[in-house]
Parts: sequence; C-alpha cells; structure tokens
Amino acid sequence: MLKKSNRELWTGRTDHLDNRESFRYHQVVEIGVSPPSPNTCAIIGFQCEEGVRRNNGRLGAAQAPDALRGELAKLPWRIAEGKRLVDIGNIECQDNQLEQAQQQLGDAVAEALTKDMIPIILGGGHETAYGHYLGVRKFIGKDASLGIINIDAHFDLRSYDEQPSSGTMFKQILNNDENTNYFVAGIQRHGNTQELFNRADELGVTYLYEDEMDSLTKELNRFINQHDFIFLTLCTDVLNAAFAPGVSAPSPFGLDPAVVRSIIRKVTVHDKTLSFDISEVNPILDENNRTVKLGAYLVNEAIVGFLG
Repeated sequence: MLKKSNRELWTGRTDHLDNRESFRYHQVVEIGVSPPSPNTCAIIGFQCEEGVRRNNGRLGAAQAPDALRGELAKLPWRIAEGKRLVDIGNIECQDNQLEQAQQQLGDAVAEALTKDMIPIILGGGHETAYGHYLGVRKFIGKDASLGIINIDAHFDLRSYDEQPSSGTMFKQILNNDENTNYFVAGIQRHGNTQELFNRADELGVTYLYEDEMDSLTKELNRFINQHDFIFLTLCTDVLNAAFAPGVSAPSPFGLDPAVVRSIIRKVTVHDKTLSFDISEVNPILDENNRTVKLGAYLVNEAIVGFLG
C-alpha cells in the first residue's frame, strides 16, 4: 500500500522565499500523487528489509527512505525552472510479505513511468531492485531488451529455492527473463563465493572487480548500446566502509564515493536510462549520519543526471 510521505521530513535552511536560485530541495518538492508530467523525478520510498532478514543480514534499512529524504531536503536545488520533484510516498512491507511489497513497488514504478516521470526509489534492502525490475518490465513490455546496471560489491545471484531474499533478485530475473542482461560494477573478489562467480559466468553476467575499474566507461557504453532500456541500482555496501559504515555488509576495500558518483553521472544522463534506486543504507548502523548523507548526495547526482 502506498502511503503519503510526511511533509515534515522535507525541512531545511531557507535562504530566500522567492528567489529560486536560493532554493533547496525542501522548497521545491511536491508531496502526493501527481498527474502525468514530463521533466519530473518521482520519489518512491520502499520501507522494507524483509529480504535482508531472510538473507541473515543486519536490519535497519527500512528506516532509510525517510532518513534519506531528511538529508536530501537540505541540499541546494540547482535545476532549471519547469523541472519538478514529486514525492509520491512510501510502500511498506507488512507482516513479512516481501513478494507482495515488491509487486506494489513494481506497480508504483510502472505508474510513474506511464505518467512520463522518472522513478527515484529509496530502499530498503536490496530486494528493492526486484520490485524496481517488475515495474520497469511492466512498462516496457516483455519483448524489449533490458539492461540492469548494478553498482555492488556482491552478485546477489543466490539460490531462491527456499525463498527469495536480498541476495537472490538477479538470479530470479535472469532465470525468468531472456530479454534482460546484467552488469555489475564493483565486485569484491572475497565478497562472493566461487560458486557465485561460476553462476555469474553461466548466466552471462558482465562484471568489473572493484580494483579493475579502468575499463568502466568502455564497458558501460558497450552494455548500454546493446539494450533498448536501462535501469540503475546502487547497493551502498559497494562503498568503502570508511565513507559508508552504515550498511548491512561493510566493504573495507569498497569503491571511493567519487567512482560511484561517476557511474551514476554516466548512466543517468543516457536517454535509455529509465530509473534509479538506492538500497542498503542502514541508519541504525550509521556513524554520525555519514552514510545517510552520502546516500542523499548520490541520489542528488541521479536527479541532476536525469533532469539537469
């Protein structure tokens, strides 16, 4: 069920009441479901960590959507007049009903895309990406080729024989959708078992190790050019733990935030890219709000890429 966002989350410094050049996010965001509107980013919160629980991870990511809103609200809005930001609310996973919540997220994503809006999804555990996928696929139809770009330390290709989780999404997708391909940037050599590397190779996954990112631009361009549509998903555990301690699975050898920012910029400016999600920010495990704040800055980069 989609619940309206709390307006009180969107507060911050006000430098001027009328001069748009002085505005911050909290002064431009519109709360609630909006009619069809181009040049609009639509924020959708996914308050869910059931997938993380099933994957035996550390809980707290369900608090991230509202925490990210609070930090995003403070940032300057440096986007041209006529381009909009709408917060259409939160989807909450109730009674451990992960699959139902993912379907609800998919419906909200598809509706936003149908209204010519760009979904910006604030997770939640990385099970967010499966609901994101359901919505994109519903919108583009079953025959269009879809490329998923994931910025992540992990493949998330675990078996879902017992139940889906935050570690199974991309295997679920690739096993059941022959028109979707998968690219992962930031893979940790010692963050995935050999079985998962073998599975990635069997499924035709394109991946770059976190210490071999020199060919990133070339590989991204090649992957994007092979598909009709792209969506981008970010698992914040890909970031170096020094910058992002507030995640379920911190990465001591993770990526520098500047590298992640560069990927977001490259992908979101492309006209094939439909949407973006950020997942695995965990406010409960954070230190001095560092991960939440960094997450908000990266969300801002995506919004600027889409609308700038």
